Amino acid sequence: MSEIKEILLQLLFSLTPFVLYNIYYRNLEVNYSRRFIIFTCSFCLILSMTFPLSVQDGLVFDVRYVIIFFGILFGGVTTGFILLVEFIIFRLYIGGSGTLDALIILAITFPLSILLSSFYYKIRKKYWITFIAGISFSIIPIVVLYITKPDYILSNVTFNILAMPVHNCLGIWLLITLFNKSVTDKELYLKFIQNEKVETINQVAASLAHEVRNPLTTVLGFLKLIRANTLGWEKTERFIDISIEEIHRTEQILSDYLSISKPLATFHQHIDLVVQLKTVVEVMTPYANMNNVSLEASYPAAPVHITGNPTEMKQLLVNFIKNAIEASADMPKARVSIQFLQHLRRVQLEIQDNGVGMDEEQMSRLGSIYYSTKSTGTGLGLTFSYQAIRSMNGTISVKSELYSGTVFTISLPLA
Repeated sequence: MSEIKEILLQLLFSLTPFVLYNIYYRNLEVNYSRRFIIFTCSFCLILSMTFPLSVQDGLVFDVRYVIIFFGILFGGVTTGFILLVEFIIFRLYIGGSGTLDALIILAITFPLSILLSSFYYKIRKKYWITFIAGISFSIIPIVVLYITKPDYILSNVTFNILAMPVHNCLGIWLLITLFNKSVTDKELYLKFIQNEKVETINQVAASLAHEVRNPLTTVLGFLKLIRANTLGWEKTERFIDISIEEIHRTEQILSDYLSISKPLATFHQHIDLVVQLKTVVEVMTPYANMNNVSLEASYPAAPVHITGNPTEMKQLLVNFIKNAIEASADMPKARVSIQFLQHLRRVQLEIQDNGVGMDEEQMSRLGSIYYSTKSTGTGLGLTFSYQAIRSMNGTISVKSELYSGTVFTISLPLA
């Protein structure tokens, strides 16, 4: 029974990179790095070698081959050599009668790991590489030990036949399969987040074209009047002032639009939520007008400071307001209202619409990746928004009824 526990413990060590990846990169807008692979593999290698599986003093078994192969596969050959040096130093420190055997086995398995990893990204059926690696890392140690220590192999046949395949075959298959799935999902998530953002910007750009055209038409008309030279100096000066104001308004509209389209940053700072919301409302008002939706917002007199990423904050506000506008577009007297509420050390931002609403099942799945209540949506806009709110130590709640509207309440801690 103790041997089974130790085998399961080694499998847990082999899955540690996958677990740490899902914890560390869950809310980050980037994928894994080689530094992350080096750190996690080094940590797992030390753990597995510190708590090894053994049935005879001096001969220890762990998931070293799994970790080193995984490190080479996802971190490159440099990562593999770092793990190799780490293993040699620590194995010499542990010592025992199996030290020389361990170094001989690694002298065979390490070049094999580099060779297999080079084929992994070249062939279509990658599971064959995983299968060959698992079988090879199970057979090679047994063969080497049978040559150097035949008595040990013959007296522990059952253990070696069971422990090696479970450690290496199952360990490699689980780790690489699960890690690959997580990395692929993360890449799709990042790609769709970018596409969702581009789509939102394109739609807002279409509405901004109408908003920008109005002041440009005004300026053009005044310039023609001034050019005709039929006005007095007072009217000419007044028309010039109005034209300058319209140009400044156009410049502000474009600046607000560009501030939303900036790429996401990873740092947080003190930001005024009132200023952020005013900017987004000004940008989204033309889009609301195009959909015959009234967009209203009430602002507190004093600034409301929170800690967060200003670009992420603007983007998530755009996502919620855009969704509210689209949900209300087909309703009579369509309306979207936004208001602030403050309670103790938190601020609540309520975004309410009188749109089509949602049922209980739809509300429970909001924020899930690839789920959307719109036939053409991916749901990744809300997925990003939910993660951004959590990254600022905030919470999000929703109340909705079918054909009675929806209220999203974003709660954030004050700075």
